[in-house]
Amino acid sequence: MNSMTGGCQCGRVRYVADIESDDAYLCHCKMCRRATGGASVAFVNVPVGRVRWESAPQWYRSSPIAHRPFCSACGTPLGFAFIEGGENIDLTLGSFDDPSRFVPTHNFASESILPAWQDSAHLPGIRSEDNPNTAERWMKALGKLPD
Repeated sequence: MNSMTGGCQCGRVRYVADIESDDAYLCHCKMCRRATGGASVAFVNVPVGRVRWESAPQWYRSSPIAHRPFCSACGTPLGFAFIEGGENIDLTLGSFDDPSRFVPTHNFASESILPAWQDSAHLPGIRSEDNPNTAERWMKALGKLPD
């Protein structure tokens, strides 16, 4: 078991999660798409007792059965949990400080998959530093590109 850290974009909300597995999954349900603004959301499922909030998130009751932790300062979505009887919480993969160890093992709510977004490997890649519109703004603001 490894302790991994994560949190929101602005750093106000932080957590430590004890992770046993490299497994992650993609949720394609319409509620998760709306909650995150993405075509799908990558989640890591963790027992509730293995997540310690170093600074607490706010919780949004997103449906009659679930609520979602988020940062009210920057808006970062941090996860999904059932309100009653939930032994686990799904943490957003992107909220981990280093999510590189996780590997997707399945798609959830596959009936809602947006086919055009399921496989983007064939699309050309553009590196951040190769986009002058973005790179120049970062250089002016910070003197470097963000990590």
